[in-house]
Parts: sequence; structure tokens; C-alpha cells
Amino acid sequence: MIVSIERDGADAARAALERTIAAGGVAVFPADGLYGLACDPLDAAAIERIHRIKGRDDGKPSAVMYFSPLAMRELLTGLGQRTREAATALLPGPVTLVVANRERRYPLACRADPERLGVRLIEGPLAGAMCPLFQTSANLSGEPAPGSFAAVPAKVVEAADLAIDGGELTGLPSTVIDLTAYDESGEWEILREGASSRREIAGFLSHRD
Repeated sequence: MIVSIERDGADAARAALERTIAAGGVAVFPADGLYGLACDPLDAAAIERIHRIKGRDDGKPSAVMYFSPLAMRELLTGLGQRTREAATALLPGPVTLVVANRERRYPLACRADPERLGVRLIEGPLAGAMCPLFQTSANLSGEPAPGSFAAVPAKVVEAADLAIDGGELTGLPSTVIDLTAYDESGEWEILREGASSRREIAGFLSHRD
């Protein structure tokens, strides 16, 4: 099923996403910069299906994405105070935060290192959806991540239970920031440059070091 945000509205797209994830399905959706493939982060069968759709399981961890601060609240309470304050300053935004995961939440997303978890919180037309998502880019293995619905491979759209057309996005990936040592030492590291620059990140974090 394809749902267009422009044609059908954001409420319809949000409801369709929540229904699909709750039913164990796989969805193509617009994030803030790129299109993603998503499912329930606790559903091993759905995650395996995403890997089959993409054509390869590269063994890399995936972030868990939220669209609502309320849905993310329980996870935030498990973080150290400094990391929690940093997350509150940086999110929502075009960043992925790698945080210490002492409670070992979402092990299927963490993969080999269950004590490190990537998390995102974004705004946009799907904001308010209460389902966290296991998410990865909506491309076939080895191909570029799509920044528009038209660029999502037809094979990926056809294999998903739901595809949400959100039009053209920025085409930029999130900036990945490692905060796993932030509580103890105030140190942080950019693991991947993306939509937020190092200067912007430093502006949020420097007064908390």
C-alpha cells in the first residue's frame, strides 16, 4: 500500500505507519533527510525481512527512531544525567546519538555490542507517532540511500507492506555522535559527518563538557 502525505494527509500516513508496525510489517517512510525501511525493533522476523529486502545483512547496528518525545521518555530516564541533558539539547534533530545502553534495550538493533545503542528523534509529518522503529536506509545493498520517494527502488517499495510518499527530502544523512563516554569524561566523538556540522554539535555540547 502506498500512502502519499500530500494527497492523503499526515494523519493518514501516521496512522498507517502505526498499524503496519504493530502488525509486524515493514514500512518505507520519509525520515528527515533520507527514506528508510522500518519495523518493530523487537521483531526479529521483521528485521530479517528488511535484510532480505535490501539484499544483504551487513551486520552493522541500526538506530532506533522515535517520532515523539513522550515515546522516548522511558529510554531517556535510563541514561546518565549529562547524556540525558545532551540528548535533550540535540533532539529532535538530524543526528543519531550513540549512547551507553546499560539496560541492554533493543538488542536486535545493537547487534554485536548490546551496551551501545543508536537513537534518533525527528520532527516532520510523522511526528507524534508512538511506535519506535528499527530503521535503516531504503536502498538495495551497495546503492545510494534515497533522498526522494521516486529514488526508492521499486523492488523495495513492492516488498514493503506500506510505503509512505513524503516527496523530496534533504538527501543528507544524520550526523552520528558517540556519547557513550560523555557522562564519565565529557568526551564525545563524531562517527559520521552529516546534516549537522561539528561546529553546530559543539555549540550544543561545549557548555556541558
